[in-house]
Amino acid sequence: MAFAYTPGLRVAAVADIVKTRRLPLKGQVLVNRGDSVQADDIVAKTELPGNVKMLNIANILGMPAQDIHELLAVKEGDPIEEKGVIAQSRGLFGRFFKNTVRSPVTGVFESFNDITGQAVLREPPIPVQIDAYVNGVVDEVLPEEGVLIRTRCTFVQGIFGIGGEVRGELKVVVDSPDREVSPDMITPDCAGKVLVGGSYISNATLRKAVAVGVKAVVVGGFDDKDLKDLLGYDLGVAITGHEKKGITLILTEGFGRMTMARGTFDLLRSRQGMKASVNGATQIRAGVMRPEVVIPLSGDEVALKDGGRQAGAMDIGSFVRCIRAPYFGRLGKVASLPPELRVVDSEARVRVLEVEFEDGSRVVVPRANVELIEK
Repeated sequence: MAFAYTPGLRVAAVADIVKTRRLPLKGQVLVNRGDSVQADDIVAKTELPGNVKMLNIANILGMPAQDIHELLAVKEGDPIEEKGVIAQSRGLFGRFFKNTVRSPVTGVFESFNDITGQAVLREPPIPVQIDAYVNGVVDEVLPEEGVLIRTRCTFVQGIFGIGGEVRGELKVVVDSPDREVSPDMITPDCAGKVLVGGSYISNATLRKAVAVGVKAVVVGGFDDKDLKDLLGYDLGVAITGHEKKGITLILTEGFGRMTMARGTFDLLRSRQGMKASVNGATQIRAGVMRPEVVIPLSGDEVALKDGGRQAGAMDIGSFVRCIRAPYFGRLGKVASLPPELRVVDSEARVRVLEVEFEDGSRVVVPRANVELIEK
């Protein structure tokens, strides 16, 4: 049977995925290969160098830099306390009118330059801990760097997202995928939850969710103008995921009022009450990253049934979404994959496929104009 490869938006009831948990600098890995871990478990840790504070002791004492060294009360590498004495002039007759230099920070006296009179003070190191993010098993240990964690889960990718990694219990707040999330749906019992909506959420409703303490919202669409208002700047093509807005937002369909795909909605609704790990990080250029909802499953809940299909493989019967006009947003199945190149409206010769929509109609579109939905 013919098949092709295309970028995929994965929506899978059961999937095996591997998440890389890597430290920003070399440090200590706290788990071993084969260990079972929970999402909140710390799997690796390190320390980032503390911030540097420059202090010109020569200027403060009003003396030549080369005369300062013998006036220092600490040596290079010594710990220092905020407001502790670093250097002191001899004063008049060794007793009067002494000028004292005190440390503005707690940390370490790192170095002193006899030419410039500058001292380098370094604040305490910043501890960094990496958690597992998902329940699973340590598949591989990267010495001094991190781990790979394998988990069996329900896995849903979105089109776009903002905000970083959060975890919470899934709560569906609408009864159908075409309904908008309204402010009255955001109640106090939504605090700490990952909310699943329908077609749309407004900026005002999202801000109420932040005020209530909602961890994340997964919804079909959001207004691009509201996104600018929420962030306070035009996003451009930057990588998202580092926004500090008090909530993670994942769009499954795109910008505007867009009904969430029925399959995605029903799948998330079937997992209501389960713990989900959510990440809004998105990159749409080289090295594509998709926002995701990961719902770990216990080994006894379901058996993995992937039929041996390779990730990204598209064949007859595969579910796809059209991502360009005139069929943008429409869902269907691959009806055929003609091997020959065909001339399209732009007069380019490209590979195409035939899509059968839910109403039974069929159209021929370039393969680049669809996105695979891996079920």
